[in-house]
Order: sequence, then C-alpha cells, then structure tokens
Amino acid sequence: MTENPKANGGEQNGNAVPAPRDTGGEVIRVRRGMFGANNGGDTSGYGGLVRTVTLPGAASRPYGGWFDEVADELEGALEEQDLLPSNAIEKTVVDRDELTFHIAREHLVQVARTLRDDPALRFELCTGVSGVHFLGDKGRELHAVYHLRSLTHGRLIRLEVSAPDSDPHIPSLVEIYPTNDWHEREAYDFFGLVFDGHPALTRIMMPDDWQGFPQRKDYPLGGIAVEYKGAQIPAPDQRRSYS
Repeated sequence: MTENPKANGGEQNGNAVPAPRDTGGEVIRVRRGMFGANNGGDTSGYGGLVRTVTLPGAASRPYGGWFDEVADELEGALEEQDLLPSNAIEKTVVDRDELTFHIAREHLVQVARTLRDDPALRFELCTGVSGVHFLGDKGRELHAVYHLRSLTHGRLIRLEVSAPDSDPHIPSLVEIYPTNDWHEREAYDFFGLVFDGHPALTRIMMPDDWQGFPQRKDYPLGGIAVEYKGAQIPAPDQRRSYS
C-alpha cells in the first residue's frame, strides 16, 4: 500500500478540495473559452470563460513525510556519482500530496537508473510516460511525465522532463524500464517527442506517413482531410518487424 505523506508529518489540509493553482506557481497562459478555441469553433456555450493556466511552483523544505527521505537519498546518491543535484533536478514540486522531480533531460537516464537501483529508493517499476503540450510554456512546450512506483517501499513519485518544440529530443528509458517501449512510441506518435535511443521509434496508432501529432494543442480541431484515403495494408511478409 502506498504511504500517505500526511500520516508521516506531511501537509495537513483540513479538506479534500484541491487548492486553486491560480494563487501561486508559474502562470504560462490565459485560456479563453472551454477548449481555448479562438476562431469561433467553441460551441460549448462557455466561450466567455477566462482561466489562468498555472504550473505549480517549486516546493520548499520540509516537504513532509517520506518525501524528504526520498529527496535526501536521491540527492546524496547523485553526489556520490559526482553529479551536482542542482544540475540534474531543476525543481521539486509537492502538489496535491504528490511528489514530482523536474529533471534536466541530459541527466534523465542517470537519475532514473539511480532511482531504480539505489537500495533506499528502489523505484523498480515505471508505469509509463505521458506527453503534455503547453503552448504557453516558451522554450519547454513539450513535457514527458513518468510515473515511478517502488514495490519495495510502497511509494509513488513522478519525474517530469521538458523540451522545446524546436528540439523535441528526450533520452529513452527503455534500457532501464523495458515496459516503456510502447509508451514512448505512443508519446512520439501523438506529441512528436523523440526518444533518443529507443529501439524502434515508429508510430503505434497513426499511419506511418501521417502528418502532424494529433494531441498537440496546435493541432487543428476538425476540418482535416481524410488522410487514410488510398492506404494499403502490406502483405504479412512485408510488414515491419521489431525483433
């Protein structure tokens, strides 16, 4: 069972209602309408809605409960490898009783391996990677979010890595967490994140020659030509092989 940080001296929030993010953190965009449509395509009836899009800011010590233990152990383990923690960990966020380390992409592999192999950490399982596209987060529009679980200690944390639209490269973690194989392909297919070192980074849902990445925020809503027209299915002996 996952430990509850509140039970170990974590944040004491008297109710279960999440705190509004507009009161702190980093404002990256002001969204208008239900879906952000600005060309008259919002038919939801909420066209006048105005909402500030805010990313949670860095937390300060103490984080509460086992969060401090994990942060201390990770920083100490990186120092033992002659890596300055502040160079690898861009910020640590505690939001809604969840712990997230924002990692510089060039150090992602080393941090992930440390989290997996260090006996006091032992995050043996990565349950996948999710892509996120923040149009207003200039210079780091694309985010990859990894959910790591420690079966040994019953803990759950997240790693988050960012990359700009102009250079969407992030190191692959398939070598460390083999189950990320198809998850990274899906994030590539829908968001255009390029996972360097992946053994077979090809589309997994869309056709190979599909133009664009459908889950990016700047992908058009409707009005897209039927791009499946004329598609052919290769014979079984001519299809791709990943073995």
